[in-house]
Amino acid sequence: MSTSVVVTGLGVAAPNGLGAEEYWQAARVGKSGIGRITRFDPTQYPARLAGEIHGFEASEHLPSKLLPQTDRMTRIALVAADWALADAGVDPAQRPAFDMGVVTSSASGGFEFGQRELERLWSQGSEYVSAYQSFAWFYAVNSGQISIRHGMKGPSGVVVSEQAGGLDCVAQARRQIRKGTPLVVTGSVDASLCPWGWVAQLTSGRVTTADDPADAFVPFDDRASGHVPGEGGALLVMEREDAARARGAKVYGEIAGYGATFDPKPGSGRPPALRKAIEIALADAGVGARDVDVVFADGAAVPELDRIEADALNAVFGREQVPVTVPKTMTGSLYSAAGALDLATVLLAMEEGLIPPTMNSRPAEAYGLDLVVGHPRTHEVRTALVLGRGLGGFNSALVVRSAD
Repeated sequence: MSTSVVVTGLGVAAPNGLGAEEYWQAARVGKSGIGRITRFDPTQYPARLAGEIHGFEASEHLPSKLLPQTDRMTRIALVAADWALADAGVDPAQRPAFDMGVVTSSASGGFEFGQRELERLWSQGSEYVSAYQSFAWFYAVNSGQISIRHGMKGPSGVVVSEQAGGLDCVAQARRQIRKGTPLVVTGSVDASLCPWGWVAQLTSGRVTTADDPADAFVPFDDRASGHVPGEGGALLVMEREDAARARGAKVYGEIAGYGATFDPKPGSGRPPALRKAIEIALADAGVGARDVDVVFADGAAVPELDRIEADALNAVFGREQVPVTVPKTMTGSLYSAAGALDLATVLLAMEEGLIPPTMNSRPAEAYGLDLVVGHPRTHEVRTALVLGRGLGGFNSALVVRSAD
């Protein structure tokens, strides 16, 4: 029995495109979805830019009974899961319930739903608070709602590791498939663009206060002042490779290697652990640095963090020895969903042989990176490295290999 785990379906919802095809057509040419927040008035806040999804009407995709019990985050996730299953050619109703699992990640839960119910509590009283508040805010709600909607009763769960979570949940899904679960829906959607969620994000100190979208999210640039938050993400269908090919499924690529580390306590004198995560992932995939065709970087756009990431990449690959890109500069950083969307982007890039650009950055020479900027680069992508880092010291690295 093969232990190779592959992706057979993609469901993408991003600020610059709904659906994998629309998203890729935007990402491949550098079309941005970042602008001034419209979901609430951001005037009083120090940061006012975000990557918002426009044109998404949950009522057009979901039954009305789901709408009162779900946060915007969950509605987007349910639709993205539907798209991923359709793309994979999978009808859950035709499969044994315990042969399907769901593993997602989350960084915030249903903040918008929670804010609305807290406002009712404070202004009207506890009897006006929705009973759905008991789970609509919860980190695991996307996994739960997807599993209920599709009758998926196999191993399921949620991973909470901030912006590294979008890669960590994919690794957990791979573990479950290797243990015997034939199919797992995995990935992440985050959406907390409401005043309560916005204030929570600002507490990190890593959100840019720049007002011009063209200068705001610029990793590895001397002007870098933080990231722009966004909403959306990607859900993926993963299966064992031999089973996927036996049913004639389209295979996007293989999840070939994974590594995760945790940074030491500040002031300990020990080095950051991102490099170690990269080395573990490469070893797990059985590939060397020269085999990697592109790196999808975390790209925090915080000078200290950019320096740590550049140092790790230079130590593993050498200065300017591998193309590096940060396509999230077009969407904002989607928190737990950032890595999942990057993974979907890698798989689409492999299909076309095209590296999407990092937009607006003018890479500083001191970082020593071959950053793909301004325009896409035609380049064969057979093996890619995706990086994610989360507030608090999480580091994750995922190696992806093309289907052929």
